[in-house]
Amino acid sequence: MYVSVRDIPHGTGPTTRVPRVVVVLGLVSLITDVSTEMVTAVLPLFATLALGLTPLAYGLLDGLYQGATVLVRLLGGFLADRLRRPKLVAGAGYALGAAAKLMLLPVTGAGALSAAVAVDRAGKGLRTAPRDLLIATAAPPDRLGRSFGVHRALDATGALLGPVVAFGLLALAPGDFDMVFVVSFCAAVLGVLLFAHRVPEHHTPEHGAGEHGTSVPHSGARPISLRGIAALLRIGGFRRLLLAAAVLSAATIGDGFLYLVLLRGESVTTRWFPLLFVGTSLVYLALAVPLGRLSDRYGRNRVFTAGYGLLLCAYLTAILAGGIAGAALCLVFLGAYYAATDGVLPAAAAPLLPAELTATGISVVQAAVAGGRALGAVAFGAVWTTAEGDAAVWTFAAALTAALLTAVPMITRAHDRRTEVR
Repeated sequence: MYVSVRDIPHGTGPTTRVPRVVVVLGLVSLITDVSTEMVTAVLPLFATLALGLTPLAYGLLDGLYQGATVLVRLLGGFLADRLRRPKLVAGAGYALGAAAKLMLLPVTGAGALSAAVAVDRAGKGLRTAPRDLLIATAAPPDRLGRSFGVHRALDATGALLGPVVAFGLLALAPGDFDMVFVVSFCAAVLGVLLFAHRVPEHHTPEHGAGEHGTSVPHSGARPISLRGIAALLRIGGFRRLLLAAAVLSAATIGDGFLYLVLLRGESVTTRWFPLLFVGTSLVYLALAVPLGRLSDRYGRNRVFTAGYGLLLCAYLTAILAGGIAGAALCLVFLGAYYAATDGVLPAAAAPLLPAELTATGISVVQAAVAGGRALGAVAFGAVWTTAEGDAAVWTFAAALTAALLTAVPMITRAHDRRTEVR
């Protein structure tokens, strides 16, 4: 019989170190992110310079980039819980991401680019919740933040290397985006192979943690129903966390847009544009594990909302501080924001959920964030089209301030399960 790490007493082996499967999944994410971030780093330039898209058109594309994952995230979480085969579902998502890189090669217009982006984001949406379920069930409760932090740190390493590779390829062959896309596809295939051969199949735990840290018996072969999924919203702490995450994400600006603001303000030049992604990832890599451990000790909800305060600082820095120093400070705030939110959010949600719906619940939260970011991207593109870039950033800075004032009281009321690091 499989024994969940939730059932292992504190102080025994697995609680003293990050489980092996977390590290392997982190390496898979590292390789996959090298592939993805190579494309992400050149996408704003490819769309606006090579294809000639307007800020509004790019905003719609960026909105699609975020929004395409919403329903698929929910589907991925649902299938992982329903089939009890999260590895199978996540593997399909990684394969879709690889296929999307090939679709970029014949792109000559906005329609084909949108299709490739949609497939790539669908793959990401499908794999995210099942992968996070594998992490959540492997990690002991008092190390959830740290385990997600380790995974996100390895993920950030890939996000750091991807733009560097893209920068090097474009330095060798300026304007040759097809070369970037081919190398990106090869890296994606390598990630799929590593996942297929080195990640063990998941076994559903016998018990999970409920909203108050109590053990919830596993329901055996009971099918997952829509009524059961809707019942997640009756978990008070989870509901408030979900609403707060949705409100905050709707006031976010996509990284590509923020980097374009720095480019338009002449803080950086086109040649160095891909390295902006490197700077953000470098800060993320440095802070993911420390902030994950901080969230385990002092409260995941607190660290999560503080992350959006750091994002607000990034907005203000982008429009108030000029030159290389201003751009560097903006990247520090942006990377810290990701380190405080990306892995901390699923770590905050997982202990609130029954075992048989953990992947579904995580996917609901992540879908709300993706949906909010999609709306924000379209809105920001529309504002920028009718006003200057700085005015659009000021508008979103005000919106994020209002969102924080709304979300902080809401989220601090949510049950924040704290555990002492022993």
